[in-house]
Amino acid sequence: MQNLLKLQALEFDEILGPETDQKIDGLRATILPPILAHYDRLLAQGKRGLAAARNQVCTGCHIRVPRAVVLALMHGTNVQVCENCGRYLYLPEPVEPEIAAARPPSKISVKPCHRKELLHAA
Repeated sequence: MQNLLKLQALEFDEILGPETDQKIDGLRATILPPILAHYDRLLAQGKRGLAAARNQVCTGCHIRVPRAVVLALMHGTNVQVCENCGRYLYLPEPVEPEIAAARPPSKISVKPCHRKELLHAA
């Protein structure tokens, strides 16, 4: 699946040249023919061949992906296809949350309350 993802990135890259063509040919040689044929059919329809499954939703068609498909992607057992749009699904790399610049917490002044004050307020 990683080779297919790299292939898509290269094919949709604006800058093409002899080196890029060689990389594309090399990647195409490593992908199984039935998978490559399905990928090429999607390209012929004007679609990208792969879509990320983020938050259990296909990013290609924005339709919910069954939990079993997401679990299979997590285990990496086999290739999964979106039931709606037909794109190959993959899980994106987890993004590390950005840590905000360390700043001291704002101090809140709290006046201690005595029990006698509470009784007189009531």
